Amino acid sequence: LVLGIFGGKGEGKSFLTELVLKRLGAEAIVMSAGELEDEIAGRPAKLIRERYRKAADMSKVRGKLTALVINDIDAGVGTHADTQNTVNTQMVVGTLMNLCDNPKRVSVGQDWQGKDIIRRVPIIVTAND
Repeated sequence: LVLGIFGGKGEGKSFLTELVLKRLGAEAIVMSAGELEDEIAGRPAKLIRERYRKAADMSKVRGKLTALVINDIDAGVGTHADTQNTVNTQMVVGTLMNLCDNPKRVSVGQDWQGKDIIRRVPIIVTAND
């Protein structure tokens, strides 16, 4: 599940998202778009999977809803004018699609184990365009 919230700059998308989660008694694992680019291909996608697993583990240990929030995702993986997409952009988008398809089986490099089933975590992204 990915919820996209978009609007103009400075309209309070990130602030309101965190406020709503707080009022719901949920915890947020927050990422920024700056974490979605790296000189090493694949590192941002792995970081998303690690943060997703961290949110799932926190939910299990603390017994309450945890969400992964990615602020200003358009700055990290957006397409602007005639620019090309980077490998990291493609891998981040693919990772988010994979998390939607199979949210309870998330690998961060370890061998797959039959019992390695995690809790499903909602993903909320904010963007300006």
